[in-house]
Amino acid sequence: MPMPIQLLPPQLANQIAAGEVVERPASVVKELVENSLDAGATDIRIDIEKGGARRIRVRDNGCGIPKDELTLALSRHATSKIASLDDLEAILSLGFRGEALASISSVSRLRLTSRPQDNDEAWAAFCEGRDMAVALEPASHPVGSTVDVEDLFFNTPARRKFLRTEKTEFNHIDEVVRRIALARPDVTVVLSHNQQVLRQYHRMKDENHSGRLQQVAGRRFAEEAIYLDHHEEALSLRGWFSPPQACRHQNDIQYMYVNGRMMRDKLLNHAVRQAYGEALPDDRQPTFILYLNLPAHDVDVNVHPAKHEVRFHQARQVHDFVLGVLRNGIAQVLGTEGTESTGHSYQHGYGPQPDAVPQVTETMVKSEPKSQQRYSDPHSHVATPSPFFPMRRSTQPGTSQQRPAPRSASALDAQSAYQGMWPTTSAETNSVEHWRFIAIHADWFALLQADTRLGLLDSRRLQRQLLQQRLQAGLEVGLTGQPLLLPVALTDRTTVELLLEKQILLQELGILLRRSGRQSVQIEQVSSVLRHGNISEIVPALAAWLSERSLTCLRDMTEQQRTDLAAWLGKHAVLQAPSKVTFERLLREADDAKFDWRREIIELPWHDAIRDSGVSNESR
Repeated sequence: MPMPIQLLPPQLANQIAAGEVVERPASVVKELVENSLDAGATDIRIDIEKGGARRIRVRDNGCGIPKDELTLALSRHATSKIASLDDLEAILSLGFRGEALASISSVSRLRLTSRPQDNDEAWAAFCEGRDMAVALEPASHPVGSTVDVEDLFFNTPARRKFLRTEKTEFNHIDEVVRRIALARPDVTVVLSHNQQVLRQYHRMKDENHSGRLQQVAGRRFAEEAIYLDHHEEALSLRGWFSPPQACRHQNDIQYMYVNGRMMRDKLLNHAVRQAYGEALPDDRQPTFILYLNLPAHDVDVNVHPAKHEVRFHQARQVHDFVLGVLRNGIAQVLGTEGTESTGHSYQHGYGPQPDAVPQVTETMVKSEPKSQQRYSDPHSHVATPSPFFPMRRSTQPGTSQQRPAPRSASALDAQSAYQGMWPTTSAETNSVEHWRFIAIHADWFALLQADTRLGLLDSRRLQRQLLQQRLQAGLEVGLTGQPLLLPVALTDRTTVELLLEKQILLQELGILLRRSGRQSVQIEQVSSVLRHGNISEIVPALAAWLSERSLTCLRDMTEQQRTDLAAWLGKHAVLQAPSKVTFERLLREADDAKFDWRREIIELPWHDAIRDSGVSNESR
């Protein structure tokens, strides 16, 4: 017999809501720190115990909460940030639903202590019983608030058993704090774990926010990254991006902020990846920290329980704006003209369409380090400094020098140039002609001749195709590892945790790991495919790729997953430039594998000149 319709008890209703808001300890930290920022805090201290499972305490020097509002603060749908639908449609605060504290208190032992500036005494609030009744008591506390969360998920065992190891949970918290520190360089953030201070992000002055960049993203990124600043009517894009060849193998530096709010938005990530395009090497990931600002009423942040995603009212225009600005910046770094885009770049509803894609010019101040390289748009309007992203000072006249950006001169450029001259010969013509080797061009391209015809064949593409075929067969049973002469040691906590999580599958791929301390691991052997690459970067990148797809062992993979894995390994293999002997051996191997390499030949136009001159194989 069906149960009658009835109202849920307050605690159960809050616990259901907590299932969406509180995914893990890092979710609690995010919600509490965002509350502190909304309260105007400039100093935030985060204390974690046992990865957040035992305790999470967030202290701030914000505006505080009066005694008569503390009870409401722990109630559902109670907030000081919005009061009408108009407020909801133009949100500038990080929080707005009034659910976080009520949800957290329903799955933990929460205590909120606060004191406003104009009060001489502080009060503490906590929830008790099935009805979540709020109790108050006097307390001692400076101006600001402290939220103390103990025993997370103590009353929901099913949720608690899904928590990962202490290190894993803390790493998620660390990542949340990193993102917040990048969003607010004007705020001091200190993170402690088990009574040990691990992160200290001190408040930066507006003109010195590059120090926060180096603290969070690392010295190498800070030195190599290019600063981008483009403002067009109501839209602006600021931040840093790495030149394609300097991008990382892992996707651990991909930060996008919308109006100061950290986001994981597929639309914006697609625009960034499309902007890099073919300039990005196969084994690299886009590396960027970007801040997009637009009118609050043009973006809806109320689309995800944890506020990780947004919805743009003019999504296509925002996508093309980011794509056009970043693509033009990358083109200038490479020393090429702004590459053509989808045809919609800059065609948005936020301002007039420029006559041409604005050129990005590079000036490097003599007294500034490499990290101060800056690309500015002469068509950009002057933007107002934002607390989320202070503007950099403009260079002074007479202190900068023009420096031509390096051009990329690769064999791939040569191939593209050849392909653009003429249509390639049909497969039928190639298949009946006998091509013979003449010479190697630009290290990777074989110059071939068939009677009076000339053609180029890219040996890299051929090697990868054959390698992928071998890998797919090898993945049926696993790959054989080869011992390294010198083991490769890794000490980054996040990387070590990820490698150990995928240790079984990595071993099936020929990669043998050994613990060499509490926070380090050594790679002792790898498969021959990866042996000649940068193992310290490729192996963590492989583990991250496997983790993103939730792959655990070869036996459970589908055929498509094995194909994708073989393609990934093939792309990251270090290839050898061929000689005449090795290239001819490569062609024989392709014939044995039934791979029609003749279809890959790019036919050159010079056969007409050779034919007209009467030169042929017989005359030679």
